[in-house]
Amino acid sequence: MITEEDLEKFGFQEPEKDEEVRKVKPVFTGFVKPLNRYRLVVEAYNMSIEEPYFWVLEYLRNFVGFPNIIKITDVFSAAENSSFFGSSQQRLGMQQDKVSQFLATVGKMVKELFQLVRELRILDERLGYYKDSIDTESKSRESAEITLKGIWVDMVEQGAKNPASVYGMAREVQFTTLPDLFFSTHPLKQEDVDEVVERDRAQFNRKVREVLKRKLRGYLAWKEHTYEEIKNRRIFTLKYLRQHYEIIRMYMMWVKPYLKNIERMTMDQNKLESPDILTAFETSMIEVEILAKKPGKLLNQCILVNFLYRTRPEMNYHQEYQKGPIHIGKVDISLRAYAWDDKQIENYVKMRSREDFKLIGIVDSSVKVAMESLGDELMRYLDEAGEDFNIKTEEKEEDIKPEGKKYSSSFKSVMELLNKAKSRKEEKQNDWDRQKEASKAGSAVKASMWTVYHHFKKHHNMLSW
Repeated sequence: MITEEDLEKFGFQEPEKDEEVRKVKPVFTGFVKPLNRYRLVVEAYNMSIEEPYFWVLEYLRNFVGFPNIIKITDVFSAAENSSFFGSSQQRLGMQQDKVSQFLATVGKMVKELFQLVRELRILDERLGYYKDSIDTESKSRESAEITLKGIWVDMVEQGAKNPASVYGMAREVQFTTLPDLFFSTHPLKQEDVDEVVERDRAQFNRKVREVLKRKLRGYLAWKEHTYEEIKNRRIFTLKYLRQHYEIIRMYMMWVKPYLKNIERMTMDQNKLESPDILTAFETSMIEVEILAKKPGKLLNQCILVNFLYRTRPEMNYHQEYQKGPIHIGKVDISLRAYAWDDKQIENYVKMRSREDFKLIGIVDSSVKVAMESLGDELMRYLDEAGEDFNIKTEEKEEDIKPEGKKYSSSFKSVMELLNKAKSRKEEKQNDWDRQKEASKAGSAVKASMWTVYHHFKKHHNMLSW
């Protein structure tokens, strides 16, 4: 429900007040005060009242020249025991089932996204060891080699539990120097093992050197093959992460239309409490609001049309298979004239429109928070995988100081006074032009609205003059 505070928030200072009942103090109607207003009430229990809406719509477009039509409000409510309610709720349930499936899939995939980022982080950590261990100029080469050798002993040889491992042989067959020699000898390639061991470990007996060669050769073969394997695995995981991210975005695009449909198909609870709707009767209430705009130089001619229906829907079959309602009953049409600029129209649409669907924002924000909780790593990995985020760096323009002779402070103050006077003159001229345009646009839009009102009454055999 729109309040007077909402109008002030969006820049509308004058609310519309009207006497809904005679001899009652004027009450706020929920609209901005118009230049003029007309009201039409059509009630006929043998005529489809869908016709007045389309008559007004086409007349605004084709006869009074309002090419831009904005639909602002489109809500309905129906009695709980009516057939219209049952048919609508059945279709609403189908939309809700689709949304629940999509959101469950999105939640599952967001959870898997954490695992993929964690896996890439572990792979990067392991690749760092490999890169440092093969870089002869790296200061941390020895520590990287020791770390990889420890991983090899623990994972491949199963540590001290295996009697044939480095630690197992030191304990079982008394090769006590083997662990120290293994962790302190660092040949670069498999081909260098024999040369390095014979050159640097010649003081040890032949059997110890043989075992050391065997362990180093096995370690280096594991190191070279796992290095290539981890690099390929990282490339695959990176591409899979991007695919995963794109699928999440695709599901979010799919789910938004269903969420909008659910919002539009959800009945207005305020109208369900209206005395015009009774549970036992086949009754429904519909509210439609459109804004017709004719562009002008400074201001637009605007006609705001509000349709309030109280109907008796009849469910009929169209083309022998499609079941839909035909609305018969009463329609209350209110026409209001305004002279608004584009900013005022935008503010009014934001205030009145139901497209500001909070659930979509909640879903978007929840996924966004989940993405942001991964930190910069997710963005870095996606950027590496080729994802384009359209990030543009805004360059700050430096102030360009005029070159040439320097003006005195007194001359500058005179120039500032002249500029201020010029700007005030321009503001007054703009205000005068706006008032002139407002008067002209107001007269034109009131004449157009009178034409719609007058011809509607004549066309529908109503009393007119």
